[in-house]
Amino acid sequence: MGSTLKALRALSDPTRLRIIALLEREELSVNELQEITRMGQSRISTHLGLLQEAKLVQSRREGKRTFYKLQPGADGEEMEFIQLAIRGAKELPENGSDQINLKRILARRNEQAQVYFNQVAGRFDRSYGPGRSWQAFGHLLLRIMPPLVVADLGSGEGLLSELLARKAKKVIAVDNSEKMVTFGATKAKKNGLKNLEFRLGDLENPPIEPQSVDLVILSQALHHAVDPARAIQSTQRILKPGGQLWMLDLLKHNFERAHDLYGDRWLGFAESDLHHWLEAAGFKKIEISVVAREEQPPHFQTILVGGER
Repeated sequence: MGSTLKALRALSDPTRLRIIALLEREELSVNELQEITRMGQSRISTHLGLLQEAKLVQSRREGKRTFYKLQPGADGEEMEFIQLAIRGAKELPENGSDQINLKRILARRNEQAQVYFNQVAGRFDRSYGPGRSWQAFGHLLLRIMPPLVVADLGSGEGLLSELLARKAKKVIAVDNSEKMVTFGATKAKKNGLKNLEFRLGDLENPPIEPQSVDLVILSQALHHAVDPARAIQSTQRILKPGGQLWMLDLLKHNFERAHDLYGDRWLGFAESDLHHWLEAAGFKKIEISVVAREEQPPHFQTILVGGER
């Protein structure tokens, strides 16, 4: 097969157009391309192999990782094909989310602290160490947390709020269940937590004064919101300038039974949607990363999302 036919074949699949458009900006590893496109490694590798065979991309090894970039010094015909692919990719419905995820991946490359944490987390459960546990680390981190005013939105019965209240200046726990609020308030009083206050309200319009809290937390709460984008916007309203929003939630999944089993309105979220909503709300220094993967089906993945007002 001639070079022109190989190039035309390489451009016949929308996924390969997406890959070329992503590599236009930056050299990327197979794992990064996986995370951006949400496709499996074997599928990505197959597409990259065809693009490489057509001399549209080039690869290099760095340790255990393989990085890909557009063919350097491409001749006139090859460059024509590359530019055609980039134009075609912009017409695909996935292009918007691809570009947002690419922006997120490139920003994360500069976050060396996150890279180090991932390395530590990977080693943590590999070998036993007496007295070493996530529970112990959690207590340590709570002890060194500064005295902040915290809003725990979608708090439920307030387990996280109780832990935070032992160090925070004040914790305001908000939930839309009157039963949960009553239970949490009773337990807080019983435990002598005078700086923990429970309020009845919803995520889209929490009953908290504007610019009054240093930190907003939504822990596995956003997928219960009627309007997630509006809920994120509401956190911007109650945060002080420079305050932070941190969320734990589920990565987008297809386990439909979650609606009935857990009362979830949303089957998790795509990172690109979350990034868009935070940007639209005016947040800066946005961070999004997968921090946990369940080993058992349906293999839920937890994402950590952060932003600064």
